[in-house]
Amino acid sequence: MLEFASASVRMVNSTRAMAECLENTAVDGDPDCDVVVFYASMGHDFAALAAEARRLAPSARILGSSCCGVVGSEGVSESMHDLGVMTIRGAAAGELAVAHVDGIRGYNSAEKTAELAGELRRQAPELTMVLFLASGIDIDDDRCIAGLESVLGPDATIFGATSADNMRGVVSYQVVDDTVYEHAAWAVGFADPTLSVVTAATHGFVAVGEPMTVTASEQNRILELDGRPAWDVYTERLGLSSDATPADTIPIGALAESLPEDLAAEYGNPHILRVVTKRDDDATMHYATTCPVGTKVLLTVRDEDLIFDDMDRMMERLVAEADGAEVVAVFHADCLARGRYLFGRVLKEELVGRMQYPLAVDHQVPPWLGMYGFGEFARLGGANTYHNYTTAIYALLRRRI
Repeated sequence: MLEFASASVRMVNSTRAMAECLENTAVDGDPDCDVVVFYASMGHDFAALAAEARRLAPSARILGSSCCGVVGSEGVSESMHDLGVMTIRGAAAGELAVAHVDGIRGYNSAEKTAELAGELRRQAPELTMVLFLASGIDIDDDRCIAGLESVLGPDATIFGATSADNMRGVVSYQVVDDTVYEHAAWAVGFADPTLSVVTAATHGFVAVGEPMTVTASEQNRILELDGRPAWDVYTERLGLSSDATPADTIPIGALAESLPEDLAAEYGNPHILRVVTKRDDDATMHYATTCPVGTKVLLTVRDEDLIFDDMDRMMERLVAEADGAEVVAVFHADCLARGRYLFGRVLKEELVGRMQYPLAVDHQVPPWLGMYGFGEFARLGGANTYHNYTTAIYALLRRRI
């Protein structure tokens, strides 16, 4: 039966940061475990983090990701030297699987994730849910879902995030054991029969203005909007010059696609949002998902009252779905633009408090590992779905059998 523990720190020395987290998650003084999952902001030395995790937890598979800040049971931090860790231990045979692939890009996302899913299935044939982390730049995230589901089926719940840098859209990192990658994906498959997961996501942004129409695209690359080079049209609508960078557009440039009425009712918003994480020299934009010709996208503005109201509504629904089960761990993905890039520190901490308090027991927050990244995976309308600009919560529940 799987057990979870978490810790987070803000510390310049990467080796010491990992040591402190694993000391704080140790059981009877022993930090060794089955899996170490960590999220670290860009000021850290990722190779040093992995090396110290290997030294202290020699039996563990080590999985990591770059991000723009972390959220733990201790609270939220968005410095350049944040580290959050979740440890998993107690796996019986077939209850836990770990796999990864390298070289994942927009054009091969489905093929690569199908390969990854095959390895998960081989290790844990009865898996029911997957924590998935992929490169946040130049990737087609709905094709990632399609590849995973082609092997695991649509009933396996996919939750997780895409890695980030400090909002520049230049490079992000994924760590597997002793290796640091730039275009990899990793996953943890869970087959503990006592565990289930509930997921939810919310954004609270409002679409405005006239839509732009995709007039030329290749999978997740948008070549033209309204018959002109895509980046030129997009930045023009934002009031920016065409030499703007993704870092200039991410805080203000969320793009909205309309949702069907039934999904809009569940989501609490008529639109799902998308981020542009990269631009090419020819003004092509890299979208987070496949974007076929004819897709209409709108600009958005944040509505802070709606963000908080939707957070409360989402947490009420999560608590209702948990139905009294023990929350043994929470994985959490938040858009980096919902952190300090959109909110002052007080509002940010209040927002995190509103997501953690409903899941606390006797004011004790369960083991919690959250990150500010480029995107989030959570179910919508009963289907695995990729989101941007959301808070996404994944609560692992235990009902004794």
